[in-house]
Amino acid sequence: MKFAAPGTKSYDFGFLNKKENTMLKAQARPVHLYMEANPNPNSLKFVANFMLAEDGVSFDYPDAESAENSPLAQELFNFAAVRRVFVASNFVTVTKSEDVEWSEVQNIFRDHIKAYLESGQPVVKASFDKDPLFDENDSEVVKKIKGILDEYIRPAVEQDGGAIVFHSFHDGVVKVLLQGSCSGCPSSTVTLKAGIQNLLTRMLPEVKEVEAEGI
Repeated sequence: MKFAAPGTKSYDFGFLNKKENTMLKAQARPVHLYMEANPNPNSLKFVANFMLAEDGVSFDYPDAESAENSPLAQELFNFAAVRRVFVASNFVTVTKSEDVEWSEVQNIFRDHIKAYLESGQPVVKASFDKDPLFDENDSEVVKKIKGILDEYIRPAVEQDGGAIVFHSFHDGVVKVLLQGSCSGCPSSTVTLKAGIQNLLTRMLPEVKEVEAEGI
């Protein structure tokens, strides 16, 4: 995982009061869908030729119960081999069970996702009454942490079909959530320590360590 080395930069958080109310859906249109492998051998990225989620917003569904606002994810969980679904930008990441080979299911998943997108049904139904990333109650340090994660980490991690999301900051320790292909990925520890921790500690003296929450 490579991260661009940032220079000195000031952050403008004037967009914290941004309000959105949106339904993310695929319009009925010709769909081109291709597959991309990533460092997680149990995850596969299905990339469409148009946006499925607004820029900077992602949706992680670790199980069927969590997929209430995504009809597409609900349908994918009907396949016994599906363990996790992640939607961001112009792609869907599907994580399969370890006892199934991709050669058995990848074309089935691809054809199902393609047919679903061609139908024009909603991919994700979401309503935001505030910015989904920032909170007006965040401290200045937390705002900076979130800004760095969003600008430098998110684009790189999305290339691998996942997301690393801010969870909390206390006593110098930043805790993050691993989503999509990042969850259960063998290289996640390297990404956390060699990538994110090095970046945050170099840019923010308040940060001493980065840990993954829940693993």
